[in-house]
Amino acid sequence: MESDTVEHNGGCHCRRVRWRVQAPSSVVAWQCNCSDCSMRGNISFIIPSEKFELLGDSKEFLTTYTFGTHTAKHTFCKVCGITSFFIPRSNPDDVAVTFKCVDPGTLNDVEIKHYDGINWESSYKQTGIASCSKGAD
Repeated sequence: MESDTVEHNGGCHCRRVRWRVQAPSSVVAWQCNCSDCSMRGNISFIIPSEKFELLGDSKEFLTTYTFGTHTAKHTFCKVCGITSFFIPRSNPDDVAVTFKCVDPGTLNDVEIKHYDGINWESSYKQTGIASCSKGAD
């Protein structure tokens, strides 16, 4: 994957939730099969939280769902229901960005990897997902 950092903008379907992130133009995104991700069809890439900025009054349109360990914070728009980003259990200090919610034109390549959320602990150890945002420019 490329290491050039660019500004990506994105958000939800109704555009009430908008954000800006600094991330490479080529990313590794994770497709998880846990009960939540598989139902939502969410595929996301992970970035350090300091590279994520919520814009305008987006916060007032967000709500959060948690389950299980309550570590992951599944945020979604109260109006249209889209999860454009969330706090992942694997990287609770970072942000997972739904790659399909990035505005067109800045993502050049998305490599999709599988995360076995049904067998969360073993997949966590095998994939190295916890290190995905560490050292990213």
